[in-house]
Amino acid sequence: MTYAGRPSTAATDAVRAARDFLLAHQYDPATVQAEFRWPELTTFNFALEWFDVVAGEHPDRPALKIVDDDLSVQQWTYGELAERSDRVANWLTSLGMKRGDKMIVMLNNTVELWDILMALMKVGAVAIPTSTLLSDVDLAWRVDTAGATFSIAPTALADRFHAVNPDITFVGVGDPVDGWIDFADAASAPESFEPDGPTPAGDTSLLYFTSGTTARPKLVRHTQVSYPVGHLSTMYWLGVRPGDVHLNISSPGWGKHAWSNFFSPFLAGATVFIFNYQRFHADTLMTIMENHDVSTFCAPPTVWRMLIQADLTRLSKPPRELLGAGEALNAGVINKVREAWHNTIRDGYGQTEMTCAIANTPGQPIKLGAMGRPLPGYTVALIDPATDEVIEGVGEGEICLDLSVPNIALMGGYYGDQEMTDEACRNGFYHTGDIAERDEQGYLTYVGRADDVFKASDYKISPFELESALILHPQVAECAVVPSPDAVRGAVPKAYVHLPAGVQPGREVAAAIFAHARATLNGYQLVRIIEFVEELPKTVSSKIRRVELRHAEAARVESGATDGQYFYRDFR
Repeated sequence: MTYAGRPSTAATDAVRAARDFLLAHQYDPATVQAEFRWPELTTFNFALEWFDVVAGEHPDRPALKIVDDDLSVQQWTYGELAERSDRVANWLTSLGMKRGDKMIVMLNNTVELWDILMALMKVGAVAIPTSTLLSDVDLAWRVDTAGATFSIAPTALADRFHAVNPDITFVGVGDPVDGWIDFADAASAPESFEPDGPTPAGDTSLLYFTSGTTARPKLVRHTQVSYPVGHLSTMYWLGVRPGDVHLNISSPGWGKHAWSNFFSPFLAGATVFIFNYQRFHADTLMTIMENHDVSTFCAPPTVWRMLIQADLTRLSKPPRELLGAGEALNAGVINKVREAWHNTIRDGYGQTEMTCAIANTPGQPIKLGAMGRPLPGYTVALIDPATDEVIEGVGEGEICLDLSVPNIALMGGYYGDQEMTDEACRNGFYHTGDIAERDEQGYLTYVGRADDVFKASDYKISPFELESALILHPQVAECAVVPSPDAVRGAVPKAYVHLPAGVQPGREVAAAIFAHARATLNGYQLVRIIEFVEELPKTVSSKIRRVELRHAEAARVESGATDGQYFYRDFR
């Protein structure tokens, strides 16, 4: 039976008009920048008023295709995902879920992830996407901090929940586990879901934990429109069109996964393509791209750096659009891809707190090394961090968004922390904490984080979080974490450690600290290098000057020196 879909609403029509304007002027950035306006919405539900409407219009169009490591393929159409999520929504309400309830969503790239995210939106509940790499302690803290009353995870990870509040409802995907409700039961729920009323645009839709310079991650609140409609800017950057096959490589639980594996492709009416690999092989990835007609491809720098080690020319039909996200790619990588595929990787910039805000878009000249220019719907200013003065024209400053200009793509604030929200949105601007340089043509080039946060293997790392964990070890008197340049990962965390009096540096102490880090940090946060120092460089106010350590580490890596370094790989 073909899915009948749902009727368009005024909100659907407003979003469609904005979407179609961007598609019609995809290669005319000047017109888009001058004339695009965000739709004005008082109510909106992405799942009911967008996805289900598209599913009714194109029920047989592939919405999700997953290729696993053994190259087996599974595929679901728009109509099938709409029906599946209707059943899941009915099932969740039968479990007692109500509008506004919060659910930890700790799933891998399996169809259940899309089922549950769509169903939660239909109910009006809140998804808290969560990485499967989290430790048990961090997971329990996040459940309590967010006030989650439901969770869903593979039952293979059930042990990870031993410290979680036992009063929440545990839903499991996989073999049954005592005390957990089997997600497979959702298949027997009624197939047609009816909401209890319209969804206010300002209601919370998503909560994302994101690293910062505080002891714990911040909790970003997104509304029913900030990500669901705000990702029209991301769709425009990606260049994804109706019927495209869009492959984005990112892990569930992070904002970029929602950017490119959910909202942007579905706004365009494209197919989300997933490749679940256990170990990356460039040749296998290119074979899959060839066999499945991937038309738009977005990958983090780590993947691009590994790809260029292979023979790129074996791919006879490269994707039409090539994207890089997470950090700027160097010219060497971009040029090698251009030589082989006769196309250029386009960078984009945004944060968990917003959608894609700055990018090299289709149809405009690309300046290598630059992030690009502000995207439609975004009014970007550079502000001097020292004086809070707006920098006009050429110059360097903190990337900020002008809050006097309506922009629905910005977060609704930091959940439960008005003081932090006010600080980020002070003086009429949202402050990103990122520094950029602007040239005569308006291109912005990323300089660095104002608060020392860095990327390692495309995961955001907060030095403060790692240092807070390491300092708990009795043989660590003081420490500082900085990025160590790495050819594959971009960077890896390195800890400069000052030992207590009487403790001598050596392999045994390094082994103990590595073991402590492994036990207290999440997998993506592991410290990879330790160097013992007699003292750490500090300001007159006793603040550690990580900038000096970053420069020293970059110089060491460039020279090839390894003396005095202890590497995690040697202790595994």
